[in-house]
Amino acid sequence: MSAEKPSLDGLRIDRRRPVPGRHPSWLVPGLIAVVILGGGLFWWSKGPKAVSVQTALARAESAPDGGAGKTLLNASGYVTARRAATVSSKVTGKVVEVLVEEGNKVEGGDVLARLDSSNVEAGLRLAEAQLEASRGILEETKPNLAFARRELKRFTDLAKTKVVSESDLGKAEMEARAMEARLLRQASEISIRQREVEQWKQQLDDNVIRAPFGGVVTSKNAQPGEMISPMSVGGFTRTGICTVVDMSSLEIEVDVNESFINRIQPKQPVDATLDAYADVRFPGKVIAIIPTADRQKATVKVRVGFDQLDDRILPDMGVKVAFRSSDAVTAAPSKNAVTVPKSAIQNLDSRDVVWVVRNGRVERRAVTILQTNGDESTIAAGLSGGEKVVINPPAGLADGGNVSEKNP
Repeated sequence: MSAEKPSLDGLRIDRRRPVPGRHPSWLVPGLIAVVILGGGLFWWSKGPKAVSVQTALARAESAPDGGAGKTLLNASGYVTARRAATVSSKVTGKVVEVLVEEGNKVEGGDVLARLDSSNVEAGLRLAEAQLEASRGILEETKPNLAFARRELKRFTDLAKTKVVSESDLGKAEMEARAMEARLLRQASEISIRQREVEQWKQQLDDNVIRAPFGGVVTSKNAQPGEMISPMSVGGFTRTGICTVVDMSSLEIEVDVNESFINRIQPKQPVDATLDAYADVRFPGKVIAIIPTADRQKATVKVRVGFDQLDDRILPDMGVKVAFRSSDAVTAAPSKNAVTVPKSAIQNLDSRDVVWVVRNGRVERRAVTILQTNGDESTIAAGLSGGEKVVINPPAGLADGGNVSEKNP
């Protein structure tokens, strides 16, 4: 029996059948991609987060510059009245009538209010009655004195002829002198009674409260039925009827940083702008520089007067003052400045800095502050107009750190 020949089909390799121990071709690149993605996610989760901050734009302004009529310094202050008084009474009493309201114009000496004066009137009537009684007694003493003087003269004539004794003459002299002394004492009593009447009249007049000077009533502090006193007694009494302001004495008080007080001189021209009327300028002049500084605020008070008063100018209004150059004032060199909120400035390492936001990152920037007025600060160097600064910088800001802006 002959042997069978081997078939060639059995020797062929079937590539469709998987080779034992061999992995698919896509598995290794896929594992590498998963590892890279996982590492990126881990780094992002552990990396620094963007700090949420609130920003504001630095506003470009023209800083003080030289030349006649140019602005040397900007400052803010308030309108004040040199003559203003809370009118009270000299005595404690109950208010029975108030004759003024807020906004009323009064002249010096006008009656503002009246207090209950019934007790004072009764005392005045008693003092006047006692005065009349003293005058009656004096009138009664006068004829008695005249009679005593006639008797003394008669006894003196009789004594020359030895008709009366020396004793009778001495008695007549004593009667006349006693009557003269009584008349002088009664005249003194009348003078005392007159002073008492004047005192009661003054007390009666003290119950009438009058305006100390002409002006406008700005507040009414008491009503009929309330007790009023020159000083507060345990909070149960008022200390004033109303407040009167002399509108012709209005001026401006400005606190100027002591570093810039050398730019201001008496009679220096200024332009004042009320916060209520920002488009209206009121010209004026420096009245005086108060010769003392505030240690806490490092400022010097400056009084500024208006060239012409206006009905729109009211006490305690906020006002911005621009101090102008004059022939007697040496101007400072011109330069650009920007204004930012005061809350954007921090003091770090004894330097004033701001945090500037650019392309999602924050940059620490040292600045030079020119002046601070209210809630705004003027920066002379270190910042440009239009740059974004962080308001109320949060803790943890780092130079170059990521930040995200939020709406105010």
